Amino acid sequence: MTRFGFLSLALLSLQAFVGTGFAADAEKVAEETQSYAVSAEASFPASEIFGIKLVNGHPTQAVIAITNDEPNPVTVNFIGGGLWTQEEESKAVRNLTATRYGVEIPANSKESVSYSFATEMHPQDLRLQIAAIMADSEGKFFSVQAFDGSVSVVEPETSIFDPQIIFLYLFLLASFVGVVYFFYTVWVAPYFPQKRKSGKPTEKRPSAKRTESDVVEQSPNPAVSSATTYNADWIPTHHINPPNARKVKGAGKTKVRA
Repeated sequence: MTRFGFLSLALLSLQAFVGTGFAADAEKVAEETQSYAVSAEASFPASEIFGIKLVNGHPTQAVIAITNDEPNPVTVNFIGGGLWTQEEESKAVRNLTATRYGVEIPANSKESVSYSFATEMHPQDLRLQIAAIMADSEGKFFSVQAFDGSVSVVEPETSIFDPQIIFLYLFLLASFVGVVYFFYTVWVAPYFPQKRKSGKPTEKRPSAKRTESDVVEQSPNPAVSSATTYNADWIPTHHINPPNARKVKGAGKTKVRA
């Protein structure tokens, strides 16, 4: 059952590439039971010791080593595969892309070809099957199974230094800070008493003796106060400093001489 599942998958890929003209040949391949001394074995260079992992979004490379023990050369036409469930009655989950080669392998020789495919699925354990559609020297098609085993579909590993992850962390941090600030200003800050801003304390100037200039500045006489606002060099001295009044002996009267 598995062999014919591989065969039907590869033949569908063959018909998709070369058209419907090979439909009759495809039916003949499905009915033929002739065996060929041709074997194929698949290896995965990037696989781990814990099993084969198919990383979503990253191509999985398989190296198909084909050995031709026939007395005549054979040709590798297509290599394809599919993913199946691991139940007793396997169900097809997804068909893998078939690749066209057209590589001729001489008699009693061995050749290796590379086959790559990619997956975008939910992480799960599946069964991987890979087969090659080949043709003998007479142009007859036959299939050779290259791999049939369990694989795991996994998501790619993420690093904290990934730019996308760093941007996501910064965005989440900014959102969290904005939400906290909003709730603080709306629900918390109004319940706290607001501190009044105190004015600047007046500075106490040290006491000093009043000078004549201070007296003139603080004088209530408008003439003096207004005069101090101008240059007093051009004003005569007797106008700035009036003479002192002197007492003159007389008949009971006091005269003031200038």
